[in-house]
Amino acid sequence: MNEPIDYDPDDPRTWPPSKSMRKREAHTLQKLGEQLIAMREKDFNTLPLPEALVDAIREARQIKSLPALARQRQFIGKLMREVDLEPLEKAMEALTDRQNAHARLRK
Repeated sequence: MNEPIDYDPDDPRTWPPSKSMRKREAHTLQKLGEQLIAMREKDFNTLPLPEALVDAIREARQIKSLPALARQRQFIGKLMREVDLEPLEKAMEALTDRQNAHARLRK
């Protein structure tokens, strides 16, 4: 189960995250998931994602019902809690840089 956390009431660094902080993190992950849903398949395939998340995102792309899509986005956000975001963010940043470079060349 959960391991005990060293908690010092006088030291804010040891306090557990507040409900607001957890909600902000959940919304951030859900927005990142929405970006992944909206990505082109070619770019999406280059990202380092676990298979369960890839399947959930591909399923979200097929959903037409707005309430069902909202539930799927929340599920994607939940799956993203288990993902190391640093390599994913770096890969997405590299894609954005590449797309910006192509756009500059076209001008």
